[in-house]
Parts: sequence; structure tokens; C-alpha cells
Amino acid sequence: MGSLCLVLVVLLLSWTLSSSGPPPSSHLCLLHQRDALLHFKTTISVDCDHYGRYGDYSYPRIDIESWKKSLDCCSWEGIKCDNITGHVIDIDLSHSCLLGSLFASNSLFQLHNLQWLDLSSNHFRGSLLENTSSLFHFHGLRRLNVAENLFNGTISSKLFSQLVSLTHLNLSDNAFSGLISHQISGLSSLVSLDLSFPYDLRFDGQGFDMLARNLTKLRNLALNGVDMSDVALTSFLNLSSSLEHLSLSDCQLYGEFPTQVSQLPNLKVLNLRGNENFTGYLPNTNWSSGLELLDLSLCGFKGSIPASFGNLTQIISIHLQGNSLEGQIPDVFGNLKKLTSLSFSSNNLSGPLPITIFNLTKITRLDLSNNHLEGPLPNHVSGLQFLDELLLYNNSISGGVPSWLFTLPSLLLVDLGYNKLVGPIDRIQKPSSIQEVDLSYNNISDSIPYSIFYLVNLTKLHLSSNNLSGPIPDSIFDLAYLTLLDLSSNNLSGVIKSDMLSKLTSLEFINVSSNSLLSLSTSGNDVEYSFPLLRTVIFSGCSVMQFPNFFQTSYLQILDLSNNMISGGISKWEAVRWEGLLWLDLSHNFLTALEQFPGNSLEYLNLHSNFLTGNITSSICNWSQLTVLDLSKNNLSGTIPDCLGNIGCLQLLDLQMNNFIGKIPNSFLRNSDLSHLLLNNNQLEGLVPLSLANCTSLELLNLGNNKLTDRFPHWLESLPRLQVLILRFNRFYGSLPHSIASSNFSTLRIIDLSGNEFTGTLPTKLFQNLRAMKEKPKEWLYSSVFQVGRRIGRGIVQIPEAYGDSGDEISVNVTTKRLEMELTKTVAIFVSIDLSNNQFCGKIPEDVGQLISLQMLNFSHNNFTGSIPASFRNLVELESLDLSSNKLSGEIPAQMTKLTFLEVLNLSNNNLVGPIPHGNQFDTFDNDSYSGNLGLCGLPLSKPCINHGGPEPPSPLVLEHEGSEIPFFWQVVLMGYGSGVVVGLSLGYIVFTIRRPLWLVRKVERDWQYNFMRWIRRNRARRN
Repeated sequence: MGSLCLVLVVLLLSWTLSSSGPPPSSHLCLLHQRDALLHFKTTISVDCDHYGRYGDYSYPRIDIESWKKSLDCCSWEGIKCDNITGHVIDIDLSHSCLLGSLFASNSLFQLHNLQWLDLSSNHFRGSLLENTSSLFHFHGLRRLNVAENLFNGTISSKLFSQLVSLTHLNLSDNAFSGLISHQISGLSSLVSLDLSFPYDLRFDGQGFDMLARNLTKLRNLALNGVDMSDVALTSFLNLSSSLEHLSLSDCQLYGEFPTQVSQLPNLKVLNLRGNENFTGYLPNTNWSSGLELLDLSLCGFKGSIPASFGNLTQIISIHLQGNSLEGQIPDVFGNLKKLTSLSFSSNNLSGPLPITIFNLTKITRLDLSNNHLEGPLPNHVSGLQFLDELLLYNNSISGGVPSWLFTLPSLLLVDLGYNKLVGPIDRIQKPSSIQEVDLSYNNISDSIPYSIFYLVNLTKLHLSSNNLSGPIPDSIFDLAYLTLLDLSSNNLSGVIKSDMLSKLTSLEFINVSSNSLLSLSTSGNDVEYSFPLLRTVIFSGCSVMQFPNFFQTSYLQILDLSNNMISGGISKWEAVRWEGLLWLDLSHNFLTALEQFPGNSLEYLNLHSNFLTGNITSSICNWSQLTVLDLSKNNLSGTIPDCLGNIGCLQLLDLQMNNFIGKIPNSFLRNSDLSHLLLNNNQLEGLVPLSLANCTSLELLNLGNNKLTDRFPHWLESLPRLQVLILRFNRFYGSLPHSIASSNFSTLRIIDLSGNEFTGTLPTKLFQNLRAMKEKPKEWLYSSVFQVGRRIGRGIVQIPEAYGDSGDEISVNVTTKRLEMELTKTVAIFVSIDLSNNQFCGKIPEDVGQLISLQMLNFSHNNFTGSIPASFRNLVELESLDLSSNKLSGEIPAQMTKLTFLEVLNLSNNNLVGPIPHGNQFDTFDNDSYSGNLGLCGLPLSKPCINHGGPEPPSPLVLEHEGSEIPFFWQVVLMGYGSGVVVGLSLGYIVFTIRRPLWLVRKVERDWQYNFMRWIRRNRARRN
């Protein structure tokens, strides 16, 4: 009997030692698994300095250094073991600042019973799956999560062929790329699949169709950011009926929405956001009754919002913004008791506001902005007790502002801008916690009502862009918690005194710009008041006459006093008290002296259009962060400091229209950010500095109207972004080098070399590589060359959005339409070549005709010979053509009548012969366009043509009766005959710079133009 017992003990011990885990009572992990974890720890490091990309964690969530403190790995942080076998089944090391690689030999893959692995939000690098075949030995794996790492490479098909027991697979937020293997459809046990936000993963049509058919247990499918452009949307019809969560945002889906997807019986979340080519209509019936979240925003849905939305009683969030929905919003929201967020913004919805929306009891955000909704707000509401944000701006909402808006206990933001609200705000009772009201861009025409200032807890008040008038009520300065005050663009008047402002102890931002009758107190006692939190002051376009004293004790970062009547100078005292300024705009005032530049921290300084005299002080060299410096249109003199070329952050330097002398500094050694350099209209001499070749971001270079003496600076070909090059009216000489035809000039859109001493023929390939002129104008050029001040201001100094469009437009001078013009907005899309007033000779190259986006071409006052190239018929955008004062011969190409946008033509003083073409714009040009060509004949000249192939066109009737309708452009010309031709042409140019002439030309009937010009000539003869 004893021997039998001994045998049983030995057998039991042998079974225990050979089993895969310790006895249930021990709960100790197996020795080889502990060793595997410790070895894994040696292959990685902890480095939280690299962690910023993945979250707000500043320290590791799991401290793997603590593992060695215990022999039992089941007690370690981030490790979980099976209670029976002691096997490691769960590893969670997410957000732990881990840095390393997962190779095939990694000891972590020896944990064959692992069911849960979470290494998300770390910094593992290398290929996760191609070189990690050991990973596929996790035979008991139930969940894998390696989200938000730096893994890269393709997803190996071995993952899908061996981990057949997987129920949860999450590989989101990695850097995987390539085609997803079709074998993923073999993971038939998957309940949840998340491959969202990869680097460049894509599904092909067959692979996704197989997935939809085979994964019958799938409840959660998230493929956000995966390229599914090749997937047929009919595959969606095969998705599992058990699906609860479908998230396919930004997947490049293409085609019409299969409405059956919204009818899956268990669907709770449907997110198809950001698929702009995903079109279709919202289903009218049979939505999944359990739907909780619906996000179809930023797609291409059309049609109306169905009344069936009223049946979604479980819905919590609806987002349909950024589609093409139209019609009225159905008033069916009364039963949606769980709805917390609703957005129909940026569609084409119209009609009245649905009243039932205002009775929802749990809604926190309501956004119906950017539509065509109309009618008044309701007089009373019974819900909205938890509403935080109400956004109704840019509609046609009318009537008054109801009092209930200011009694909602949770309201933080109200934006009713861009509507048709009128009248005063109703008198209301003091609320408990409202923090922001925005009534900007409405049609409120009365003075500011006193009743609004019961809102003593208000933190942000927007009343901009209305028609408010009268003085600012004293009550507004009792809003002690106010941090932002915006009263800009109204008709307010009176004086803002320092004792009034001093009550606003929490004020951080104030904007009262564009109130021309509003001024500031400048009494000596103002310095007694302190504004410790004030950072932004915008008083542009008011009646301020001198610098206000009461900002002396503030810590301003942004100060805009432009477009006022401030005279005198910037003294050392002002400069000292503005020590912390980042942004200063004093343009369009009457400043005469600049005693000292303010502070050492300025990033933006705009003093243009004043009366400043003297030199630029050397203190400007202390500004290492200066981004924009505009001192243009003053009377500054002396030399340009060399140090300006050493400010590495400088993006815009505008010193045009002053009296600077000497040479341009040759110190642009590290100005790779400089994009705009304007030194024109000064008295600068010498060479163009070679150091400008270091300014590789240069887009606009204007050195015109100086006394520079140099050959063409051939090294300009090294500036790959150069779009505008103006060297006009200097003393440049010699022939153009062949390097001007380099492909690096492919971005040039404006070339002005006029008024110099260039000689020789034009290089054969000069026009072949001007690709920007051979393409249709691009709208993106607006943000590149024009309004740089605004772009830089918001990007560098973080100008608050309420500031609006700050910054001045970049302007350049060109000679077009026989007048010298200053282009501002049009410079962003204007395309021109001006080589006039030089000594070029030879034939005009046929390749000029390839520049189809040209709007102005001026080759006048040279020595060109030969005929006008027939290829000019291709210059379909041309508005002004001047070939006068050359030695051109031959006939005028008849095909040029196809240039229907041509407004100015000057072919005078050449050797042209033959008949003048007729038709379209050519019927509007007068004698001056052709004078000095003795061989030309036909209208409008008095010399008839003999035997040129047909009779003269009939003389059209002259329109003289008062009832004739005169198009807008010709009304401008008529104004010239009443006030002088120059004034008339100037007014016409103003119209063109604002509206651009192309659309006007299309509207004017060609026959009417011919009659009208005859009428003009006839009346001119009568006056003479």
C-alpha cells in the first residue's frame, strides 16, 4: 500500500512539473516567461522626450524599471496572468514612452498564451509584421493592440493566416503602408477590427468584398484613413448584420451611398465623414432604430433632410455639415430626448428654424450656421438648459434678440453674426453664468441697449459689424469679468476714457476699430491706471490724435493704431513702454519722426504711409525675430543699414517710395525665409547684390525706379520661387543672357525690364520655360504674393480671429493701358511682360504665343523688326498689347480678332501695311492705335483700302437717344468726358482693380461697342 502511495505522489509531481502552469494556489508566473519579459525589457528604452506626438503624457504610465523588484511577473505593472495556469495573457504597456524595435527574435514572442497585447502610444520602430514571424506563435491571442506607434512597413499576410483565433485586432495609428492582404478575411472569429490612421494602407475591391462576406461575427469595423477608392460600394451590402460600429472617415470612398447600410438592425455608430466624393441621398425611412451617432459631414450628400430623423429616439449626435443638402429642416425633433449635438451647418438649407429643436432638454451644441434660414427666433423656449454653444451665424434670421438667450444657465457661446437682426436686445433679468454673446454682422441699427449689461458674468462680447451708433454706454464697463470686447465696424462715437476702461480688470482683448467718430482720452492722469492682463488693443480707423497714455502700465503684445490722425513722432518714452510688443501697426497716420524703434521683440512693424523723415536707426538691428518690416511711402533717407540683411526671420522687407541712397546691402547671407523685397522708387545705386541668391524663398523682387547700373543679374535663375521680377527704369545694360531661359524661371508671372538700356535680340528659348505664363492663372497665387501681412500676422503673432483681416496688400507698379498703375489685389493673378523702352532688336519670337495666360504685353519703343507673330492669336487672356515705336512690317494678323478680352491696342509708329482687321474688339480701337503706319488702310483710319477682297462693312447706326442703356464700363468712360479724360481713365482703372475687367468685357455686346465709339468720336469733334 505504501508503494502505491509513493507511485501516486511521483506521478502527481511529474504531472505538475510537466504541466504548463503552477498549481492554482501559487499564482506565480512560469520562470521562462519571467525571463522572456526581462529580456524584452533590455531591448527597449524609456524616452519621454520623443513622446509629444502621441498625447499629453509627460511621464510613462507603466514603469517597467519596477519589474525587477519582484520575482513574480504576475504582480508587475502592465502584466496580467491567468488565475488557473499562471500564464501571461495580458500585456498593457501603452503610453509608456517606450522606444525600440520588435524583431522576430524578440523574447516577447515566446509568450504563446498571450491574449491581450497593448503597446499603443509608444515609439516602437521598424517593421512590425514582416520580420516578426514569432508573433504568429501567440496561439491563444484574443486581442492585439499596437496603436499609435512608429511601426512601419507592410502588413504581412502571415498575420492573417496564423492568428486564426483573433477576436480583436487593433493596428491603428501606425505607419503601415501598402495593400491589405486578402487573407485578412480568414480571421473569421474577429469581433473588432481597427486599422485606422495608417501611413498609406489601402484596400482593393476584392479584398474588402471578401472581408465583408467572411467576417460574419464583426461588430466593430474602423478603417479611418485607409484608402478605399478602389472598393465598390456594393460590397457594403454584404457587411455583417451584427455590425454595431462602422467608421470609415477620410477613406476616399467614391460613388453613391448604399442606403441599406443605415438600416443594419444593430447599427449604433455610422461615421463616413470626410469622403467628399461620396454622394447620394439620405434615406426617407427605415433607419436603424438603435442609431446613436451619425456623422456624414464633409461628404457630397444632396436632397433634403428626411422627416424620418424623428424616429431616431436613441440618437445622441447628428453631424451633416458641409454637404449640399437643401430645403427646409423638418420640425420633427421633439422626441429626440437623448440628442446632445446637432450640426447642419454649411449646407443650402432654407425656410424657418424648426421650433422643436429649441425644446430639446439635453442638447449642448446646436450649429445651423452658413445656410439660408430665415424668420425670427422663437419668443419662448422650454428646453436648452444644458446648451453650451448656439451657432446661427450667416443666415437670414430676422426680428429681435429674445431675452431667453441670456437666461440659459449653461450657455457659453452665442453667435448670431451675419443675419438680419434689428432693434434693441430685450430687457432681461441677470443670468447666472452666461460667458459669451456674439451679435456681430447683423443689421442692428439702434444704439447699444442698456439691458444687455445685466449680463455681469459675461466674458466675451461680440457686437462687431452692425449699425450701432451713439456713445458706448458706461454700463458696458461694469462687466468686470469681460476678457474680450469687440465693437468694431459700427458707427459709435464719443470718447473712451481711462477710468472707464480701468473697470475691466479681466480684459485681454479690445477691438473698436472702424468707428470713425470714436476717440481715446489722452489726459495726463491716464498713467495712474493699470491693465495687467491686456494684450491686444486694436483702435484702427478711429479718431485717435495722439498716443494714449493709459496703456503705459499694460503688457501689450499687439497694438494697432493705424488709420488714425496721430501726429508727431515715436519718442524714446513710447518705445520703452512698448517693450513687450510683438505686433505694432501705426500705418496711415501723420507721424513725422522715429526717435527710437520700440522694444527688442517685435515680429511685425508697419509704419507705411506716414511722413517719417531721417535715417533708419541702428536699434533695428536688435530685432532677431522680425518677420515683417514695412516703412514704405515715407520720406526716410540715408543708407539702408547692412544689418537688415542679417535678420534671419525676415519674410517681408518693404522700403519702397522713400529717399534712400547708396548701395543695396550685400549682407543677405542667411535670409532663406525672405519672400518679398521691395526697394523700388528710391535713389539706390550700384549693383544688384549677389547675396540675394541666398534668399531661396524669394517670390517678389521689386528694384524699379532707382539708379542701379548693372548687367542682367543672371544668378536670379537660382531663385526657384520667384514670381515677380521688376527692374524697371534703372540703368541695366547689355544683352539678356541665355540663362534667363532656365527652367528655374518657370514660376515668373510678372517680368518688367522696361526703361533700361538692354540691347540685342531676345534669347531663342526665353519664353519656352515660362511655365507659369503658359498655364491658366491659379487662384492659389492670391495667398502667395498678396496680403502677406495678414498671413504672417496670424501665423507668427497668433492674431486672434476677432482681429479680422489685418495686414496691407502688396503693391507693384506696371505700365498698362497707357497709364502707369499701382496693382494691389490684381498682382496676385496678373500676368505680364514689359520690355519697353530698351534697345532690343530682331524679330519677336513666335514662342511668345505660347504664353496663353498673358494679360499685358509691352514691347514698345525698341527696334524690333519683322512681322507681328501669327501665334499672337493664342493669347486669349490678353487685355493690353503695345508694340508701338518699333520697325515692325507686314500685315496685322487677321486671327488677332479672336482676342476678345483685348481692351488696349497700340501698333502706332511702325511700318505695318494692309487692311486693319475687323470684328470683336478691333471694332472699338481708334486712330491712335494705328497712327504712324503709312501703309495701313481701312476703318478707323480715313484711308480706304483698294481691292482688299470685299466691300467695307456697313456703317452701324449711331446710338444717341437718351434712353439708350449704357453698360457700366462705358459709363465710367463717359464720366471721363465730364471730368477730364485722365480722371475718367483713372476711375475706370479703379473699377478694374476691384472687379477685374474680364467679366465686364464679356457682357458688352460687340456691335454696341462699335456704335458707341463712333458716338464718342463724333461728340469729341463737336466739342472741338
